[in-house]
Formats: sequence, structure tokens, C-alpha cells
Amino acid sequence: MKHQMSRGEFLRLGSLSLAGALVSDIAFANDFFSNSSGAKEDTLLMKKLILNNDAKVKSLLDKAPIDSAIRTNSFRSIAGSISVMAASISNSASEYYKSRLVADKMDQSIDVLLKKQYPDGTLDAGGNMQSPPDTAFILEYMCPAATVLNLEKQKDFEALRAKLKKFILNAGEAMITGGVHTPNHRWVICAALANINSLYPDSRYIQRINEWLAEGIDINEDGDYSERSGVYSAVIDKALITMARLLHKPELLEIVSKNLTACYYHTETNGDLVTVNSKRQDQFMNLTVIKFYQQYRYMAVHTNNPVFAQMVNLIENLPAFTAEVLSDSLVFFMENEELRKPISVEGKTANDFEKFFAVSNLARIRRGKTSVTLFGGNDKPIMVVSGRSSNPNFLMYRKGDAILKYMRLSSSFFRLGYFSSDGIVKEGNKYILKETKEGDYYQPLAKEFLKADGDYKLSESPDDRFWNKMDFDSRTKSNVKKQVTVIEITENNGALNLDFKVDGPPNVEVTIEMCFKEGSSIAGAVADEKNNYFLKSEMGSLSAGTDAIQFGPGKCEHLNVENLDSEEYTYHQGSLRTSGEYVYITGFTPFHHKMTIS
Repeated sequence: MKHQMSRGEFLRLGSLSLAGALVSDIAFANDFFSNSSGAKEDTLLMKKLILNNDAKVKSLLDKAPIDSAIRTNSFRSIAGSISVMAASISNSASEYYKSRLVADKMDQSIDVLLKKQYPDGTLDAGGNMQSPPDTAFILEYMCPAATVLNLEKQKDFEALRAKLKKFILNAGEAMITGGVHTPNHRWVICAALANINSLYPDSRYIQRINEWLAEGIDINEDGDYSERSGVYSAVIDKALITMARLLHKPELLEIVSKNLTACYYHTETNGDLVTVNSKRQDQFMNLTVIKFYQQYRYMAVHTNNPVFAQMVNLIENLPAFTAEVLSDSLVFFMENEELRKPISVEGKTANDFEKFFAVSNLARIRRGKTSVTLFGGNDKPIMVVSGRSSNPNFLMYRKGDAILKYMRLSSSFFRLGYFSSDGIVKEGNKYILKETKEGDYYQPLAKEFLKADGDYKLSESPDDRFWNKMDFDSRTKSNVKKQVTVIEITENNGALNLDFKVDGPPNVEVTIEMCFKEGSSIAGAVADEKNNYFLKSEMGSLSAGTDAIQFGPGKCEHLNVENLDSEEYTYHQGSLRTSGEYVYITGFTPFHHKMTIS
């Protein structure tokens, strides 16, 4: 057995982890692993990957065997564990190289998947029964596991390779014929087929890939895929890289490069991703850029792009890098030589930029430690459903650790909820957001539409507020009321001037809502019994650590900050309110208020 360190040193480092926690970079101090210049491989990174992969294997060995009698329909963790174990038993630098104990544990896990695999090759996933795309996500781990087991063709593992082959080929039949739900599923299935074809070539795999690729890759001029999702952009980029290298399609890397460039502009200096413009579940989630690590690394090596190299540096210094990357990525580095290479270009990015994504109606501005996000690109009509953009946050502002998570505006106008701009108009350094809302009443039905039993069609009201058995399509609207909201935001070296105008019927409550990061200190505003702050006049401030944001002046003409969401939410007792420190500015229409944020 080949060792890169003594057993005692390995155990000493391994003891730094508790209950499967992984070994951090501190274990590599004092040049314990030196990275020689001009190397063909980033040896320091590889040894970190091996050490942390072995720590993960140790935690897997300590777990009780999987009880196959217990029904489960979430198999990604099992597939992930198989790839982790395959990497260690196939890597001569691993403490578990050729380990029979690990091989037996891996064998048990593969048996679970084979037992749960349907005759058509699929697995269940959550509520997705016999799901081709979810099975493709499983193959993302199973195919690399098979690849690394084939590296040395060890006779001891022929039975493992045979079982992996059986599972993969069965799943391949589902990939050839199976359908999808979402845009990214197409490319995940194509990547799975490319992986299978590299192991067990079959022209049917290529034919199916070409059928999906004929639809065209769904990327726009902004560099966003159609779902505009941080979660699924990482998935798509990884899939396209797989296809590019295994199918000799370098043109796909141009698409990846475009998306990764856009992703750079969506990334805060601490690694947080802007997701406000997403059409999927992450539009209301906190994400970091860490899921893009392999994608940025591959493209930094492949293109010598200094921005991509800097993003690799950023991710490698995130607190979660050890647990989320080093713990289970070894198998991917073993199967893909490009990932193992050192990055030859110095990382470099601009810390002062203004980028307007016109298709998405998203503006990103960075001035040193100040970061601004403006958004006005929701899908109309607003619906609470996956696949549509509906986040009402139109402004986010950061200055170091001081963070305005979001600003929203709502009014009591027919309970239509938050302001959602009809796009953004950019005029120099001014961004103009505008929305017109309409509330209607309805006249009696004409004689030709009358029914003796009064049983009319269940339909949605034209203003999208509610449904009733009123046959609204056959009625005439009357007493139509309109409310026009215009928000002008002017940026000057990171400082913002905001001008709010809300016109329409008088005496409508208007509420400007600011949510600051939880735990921040608020000054200049008055808190009520529910710990909501009201900025009544003058200026307010938020402080976090040594950083602060100034905002105001305020206005306080009413104290009603409940039910700011539309009826679509509040009817089901739902709310978009998140954790944080809330500050409100309130008034009545006609509403006109100017304020600054700096």
C-alpha cells in the first residue's frame, strides 16, 4: 500500500474531525504539503482532497448499514457516498487504497440502488416517481465512480465494476427514452448520456443527446439561462462542461464562459449570490457561489481567464469550502485531468463596476465595499409558482457587514400587494422603475349570458385578485381605479437618491419596507411592541461591526404594516416576510417622498 504520510500523521489530522466533520486547511500549515512550481498538477489541492475524502470515508464506515427494508426515495446521498468510497479505494495516495472494508461498504450501497431501481432504469425522487431527470442526477456520481474504478482495472473490484455497469446501463435506457420537467433537466440528461457513452459507447446515447441539443441552449444576451437560477446555472454549467470534453464540443464552453461571467457580477465579495431575479425556488433563498467551484476551476485552467481564477480564489477561501467541496469532490478531479492542473493565471477582478442586465432588468453596482442591486424583472401577472419570477425586492444595498437585505413598497390599493416594476429604464446613472395597478368593479350580465340556475363559470377576476363563479369574461368592468407608482433611483459613487411617487385614488396607505440583516443595530427609528421600527423623521442608521448605512429622512403617517402581501398570500395566512430588522416609512396617497441611502 502506497502512503503519502505516516499512519500516525493521518490519524492525528483525522482526529481534528468529530462525527464526520472534515479536516480544514490548518492541517496543511508549515508547508506540510508543498506545491512545486511548474507542476502538472496542483499537488497541494489534490492532497487536501484526498485527506478530506478519506475523512468522509471514515465517517461513512462509522455509520450503520443502510436498512433496505426502510422505504426511501432520496438516493443522491447514497450515490454521493459511493463516489466518495470509489475515489479512495482507487487512489494510491489514499489511506483506504484497495481497502476491502470500504469496498464491502460500497458494495452494500450499490445493492440498495439496484434493489430500488425500476425495470425501466429509473429511481424515485421525492414526489417524482420513476424519474428520468432525477436518475440523471444520480448518474452524476455513479459514472465517475465507475470511471475511477476502471483506472487501474483492479481484479479485486471486478464485482463492484460489474454492479456499477449494471446500474448505469439500466439507467441509460431511461436516459434514451425519458422525459423532463424543467429546462435544466435536458442538459443533466445529456451529461448523463455523455458519461455513460464514455464508459460503454452506444450510438443511441449520442442520438438522444443530439435530439435535446437541437432545441438550442437556453441562454440569453445577459448570460442567464432561462431559469435565471443560481442553483440550476451551476448544474447546467457542469453539464455543458461534461458534454464539451466528452463529446468534443468546445462550442459549449463559450456558453459556460458567458454564464460564469454573468455569475461573477451576481456575486458579492463574501461569496453570497444575488438570486432576486431567479425564476425558481432560490429567488427567496440565501446561496453562495460555492457550487460553481469546479466550473470556475475548469474554465480558469482552460481559458486563463483572470476573473475565473479570482472566483476560484474567492471560493477556496469561503468558510464552507472544506465541508462542501473538499469533502466529496475527489472523484471528479480523478476523472477529469483538467481540474487537477494548476491555474497559471493570476486572479484579478474589478472592484468598481456598473452592470445592467437589460433582459433580466437587473442592475449590479459595486463601489469598493459598497454593493447595490436593483431589480424590476418580475413575470406578470405575478404568480406564486415555480418557474416564474415573483420576488418583490427592488433594492438591496451592502456596505461591508452592514446589509440592507431588501427594500419593498406596498399599498392597501385593493390589497394587490407589493410593488413589482414593469422593467427598468436606465437614463445615465438614474434607474426608473414603474408599475400601474388596476382595481375593477363589475356590471350585471347582459341578457344573453343569464342562467336561470345562477350557476356561472368559475373564473378569475380581470385584476387577478380572486376567483368566483361570476363569469367575469362576460361582464363589463366599471368604476375602474388605477394607481401608478414610480421609483427613481440615482446612484453616485455608491450613494443612492430615491424619489417615490404613488398617485391614484386618495387616502391609500403606502408603506416602504426596509429589512436589514438580523442582529444589526438600528438608530434614529422608534420601535413598536412587535419590534418593528418606524422612521418618523430625520435620518436613521444601521450598524454592524465597524460598518454602517445611513438612510432617510423618514415619514410616518400610519402604523399599519400588516398584510403587506397580496391576497394571494394572505388568504392562506402566508407571508413573504423574512427574518431581519424591519424599518418602515409610511404615508397616504398622493404619496411623494425623497430619501437617501449611503
